Amino acid sequence: SVSVASELPIDIARQIHAIEDLSRQSNQIRENRKQVRTFYVMLMALITLFVLYIAVWLALFLAKQISVPISALLEAAGEIRGGNLRYRISARGIDELGSLVRGFNQMTQELEAKSAELDRRRRFTEAILESIPTGVLSIGSDGSIQHTNQALAKIFPPDQAARAARLEDLFSREDTAEIKYMMKRARRTGVASRQLELRLGNRNLQLAVTMSALEEKLNSGFVVVLEDTTELLRAQKAAAWREVARRVAHEIKNPLTPIALSAERIARQIDRASLADGTSRIIHECVATISKSVKSVQSLVDEFSVFARFPTAQPVRCELNRLVAGALAVFEGRLTGIRIHTTFASGLPPVNLDPDQFQRVVVNLVDNAAEAMQQSLVKELFIATQQGTAETVELVVADSGPGVSPEDKEKLFLPYFSTKKRGTGLGLAIVSQIVAEHGAQIRVEDNVPSGARFTIEIPALVDSEPAAAPAIAGPARADGVLQA
Repeated sequence: SVSVASELPIDIARQIHAIEDLSRQSNQIRENRKQVRTFYVMLMALITLFVLYIAVWLALFLAKQISVPISALLEAAGEIRGGNLRYRISARGIDELGSLVRGFNQMTQELEAKSAELDRRRRFTEAILESIPTGVLSIGSDGSIQHTNQALAKIFPPDQAARAARLEDLFSREDTAEIKYMMKRARRTGVASRQLELRLGNRNLQLAVTMSALEEKLNSGFVVVLEDTTELLRAQKAAAWREVARRVAHEIKNPLTPIALSAERIARQIDRASLADGTSRIIHECVATISKSVKSVQSLVDEFSVFARFPTAQPVRCELNRLVAGALAVFEGRLTGIRIHTTFASGLPPVNLDPDQFQRVVVNLVDNAAEAMQQSLVKELFIATQQGTAETVELVVADSGPGVSPEDKEKLFLPYFSTKKRGTGLGLAIVSQIVAEHGAQIRVEDNVPSGARFTIEIPALVDSEPAAAPAIAGPARADGVLQA
């Protein structure tokens, strides 16, 4: 091959070098442009991510400002529903949510205050119901017992009153029917009242029953108030009998003296007159019969007068053991054939009694027991003093006679009621009156294995030091002599 070389002009060479430089610069600029574009793309991407992050963070922050108070409200509502009225929301909301949280806290605070007030009123009402002496029970319209107070346990046996769920658990079928009739009447008139006689074990109770119907918008049940009026009615009967005794004594006593004087005058005139022996004897017998009958009626009138105008008790501080021993001394040597057991407890507190009247109580009880044992094969009399509760002492008089029937126990202390053929029925009535005037209580129970047992509960002077009296225990003696 043939190579031909020739030199180019200088200007052309320079232009070629310039073009080559421009080409290299153009290539460099093209490379730089790609880098710049990549940089700007990455920068925009970073800015976009940052803006997106800020937006998400702001969204989450704003959502939290809404969701946290709402969650707190839901939690607080659950606590309030569970009865925790002291719960408060500590979350802070914005705008209306903050106002809602503050309003909710204020509402729960007011609810707590009102609940405390209602609870205080409820406790106050319950305290009143538990302290009143009358029995109260609330019952539903179906006869179910919803609430009772403590006084009901004093009317009915405590276990029975505590377990009672329906009226049938407390009352007999007849009494339940009567109460349900009262429920219908109370629903019509608002209030219904009736006097009921209940048989509880060995005792009869007179109850004043008042039933009130609750308002329909509150409850469809009833409130029943039971008041034991047994002692009140017994006192009213005793007062009525005292008035009868006063009038009978007044009407009978006036003609007795003229009758007695006339009989004596007839006897004197017969002695002076000359009559046949048979006629004189008959007239003397008639006069003696009249005088004896007048004395018998006079004795009855005297008992009426004592019962009608019984003196007011004059109680003084005394020792029960000495008082009872003094009363038993009256019977020394008189209770022939009766084996007497006396047990006087030592260290009994003193009592506040009228000695004369209370000795009469002991005499009447012992005399009544002695008469009750007249037909008994075994004749034993038990007299004892003992500590009752912390505030009472007890006197017990028991015998081995035939006892007292459940029917007679309720009437035993009523005036003019007697189980003896020739009894006046005033002995135990006077005992009951004296015991009541001293603030004591007397009850009669069956003695074991036979007979009657009278127990007198006497209030003790508990604010004083107990009298350190020695025990007085008389040995059992068949001749009835007591050692005091």
